Amino acid sequence: MGPRRAVRADRRCDHNGTICTVARETVTISDAPLSRLELQEAAVVAARAFHADPFFVHLTPAALLRARGLALFFATTCRNLGPKGTVTTARVDGRIVGVAARVAPGGYPYPATAQVGQMVGALRALLPRPPALVEGIRYLLAIEKAHPKEPTWYLQLLACDPAFQRQGIGTELQASMLAACDDEGVVGYLETQNEDNLAYYRRFGYELADVLRPVKSGPPLWTMRREPRGAAS
Repeated sequence: MGPRRAVRADRRCDHNGTICTVARETVTISDAPLSRLELQEAAVVAARAFHADPFFVHLTPAALLRARGLALFFATTCRNLGPKGTVTTARVDGRIVGVAARVAPGGYPYPATAQVGQMVGALRALLPRPPALVEGIRYLLAIEKAHPKEPTWYLQLLACDPAFQRQGIGTELQASMLAACDDEGVVGYLETQNEDNLAYYRRFGYELADVLRPVKSGPPLWTMRREPRGAAS
């Protein structure tokens, strides 16, 4: 289990078009292993975060089908990170509001059992829409081919409940991994399916590595890498 930290956040809500500020709340960051129910809760948070993402909208235009598929996909992903994978959560009053999945150097490619588990989950998520199944496999193969051969800290997932976004929770979820990158002199790596995220990740030192276009009619994927900044002070 990693260290637990707490940050303060202002939660904002929208009531009939009026923005109001809710009392500042304590957000707890934890690397503690998740129970099956907690894993599902984290997957639902990720599904909400990515529900309007252009990439997933392209794969599954039907909103209800997309919501179900994303929850299944993210649950399977977090469950099959291999022995060097860690799921980090952000919680408010015990409720999961953010989740990150990372893999330490040497953990990718995943062990065969984890690869099979992730593939099965992706297939189940996309199976109700056969065209998405074919395209999804192409994207997964392109991601695997583009992944650096050198050891990296791999940020596979970063998501925050829409009601808690823009409050620094994503920063806290990444903090321990970025510190490890710098302490160990290891590159950080990620993929993003939303071009709007490029500017966000550049704030943490990531730079564009490649643009993947495995499906001509589909949206691209962007890969990013972060060079280590030296030993953290």
